[in-house]
Amino acid sequence: MYSKLKIDGIGGGHVQGIAIDRERRYFYYSFTTCLIKTDMNGKIVGSVTGLSGHLGCIAYNDADGKVYGSLEYKHDAIGKGILKRLNSDADFTDGFYVAIFDVDKIDRADMDAFGDGVMRTVFLSEVTEDYEAEGKRYGCSGIDGLTFAPVPGECGGKKQLYVAYGIYGDVSRTDNDHQVILRYDVSGWDKLCLPLDRRQMHRSGPSRPDEKYFVYTGNTTYGIQNLEYDAHTQCMLAAVYRGRKECFPNFPMYAIDMKNTAKEAALAGLNEKGMTLSLADIGCIDEKTGIRGIEFPYGATGMISLGNGSYLFSQDHSRDGAWGTVIKEYRFDGKKEFTEINSQGAENV
Repeated sequence: MYSKLKIDGIGGGHVQGIAIDRERRYFYYSFTTCLIKTDMNGKIVGSVTGLSGHLGCIAYNDADGKVYGSLEYKHDAIGKGILKRLNSDADFTDGFYVAIFDVDKIDRADMDAFGDGVMRTVFLSEVTEDYEAEGKRYGCSGIDGLTFAPVPGECGGKKQLYVAYGIYGDVSRTDNDHQVILRYDVSGWDKLCLPLDRRQMHRSGPSRPDEKYFVYTGNTTYGIQNLEYDAHTQCMLAAVYRGRKECFPNFPMYAIDMKNTAKEAALAGLNEKGMTLSLADIGCIDEKTGIRGIEFPYGATGMISLGNGSYLFSQDHSRDGAWGTVIKEYRFDGKKEFTEINSQGAENV
């Protein structure tokens, strides 16, 4: 059981994501500007610090034993806020990366992300182009949610990396009501990975994603915060901060159906077509829009599917300028409800 695993006193920023290794030996936590590694009792084994960008959702890759995370360097309100909190005058070129942590090397506190050989990065040109486009194409604010999942319609197949856009929640525009998710086969990324130097940000990465998907959810505030493939439902769970457009139901979680192949379709609010994924027949349906979602308050700061109908969710907190989280275990009924499982294995109804 994983009930109420707790970590406190982290100074890097609020928890953004959590991951667990395939043998259930270590937990990993993204705290915005640092990565924390703990044992199964919550004791800190080591940490990676020095990031002055935004480390978001993280995922453990069973295929290579490394932790992947979305990493942003930008000068919008989020980027400026991070630098102000760190009291940093670091200068860098805007760029969006997948950070790849060699977690076997993390064996002590405060390892340097740039100098200790524990982190390499892959540049995502597609995201950067959409972010830098006039008006921020699709409302792109960068990236956040990230997971490993099969190709849509091939749920028993090889897992690939999915990276979700952050989406500005501007209620005055109509072109920001889709979630945008990129898919990459990372099997050849060893040739693309480079250490990151903030003085000269590299641009080594795939020229294009293997596919770009659109999911119509309606408005969100900063897009998909956490993305997690769930083999139990064969869906990607997408946790968001609620949107603010009154014409949408603004659910905090959506289940993206991975059982069916993607289809090309016209994109609402956009004068173009794209490859679309549908929302699964899970949760509540908004009769007015036909959008389905799950009314569950956790997931945006971290979630893990254990693959058997059980899930771990981060419940974050802060005190006196430091952050922490409690990890609690839940069971999903496959339809609408998550129920907490207490430390004795009983369910809290």
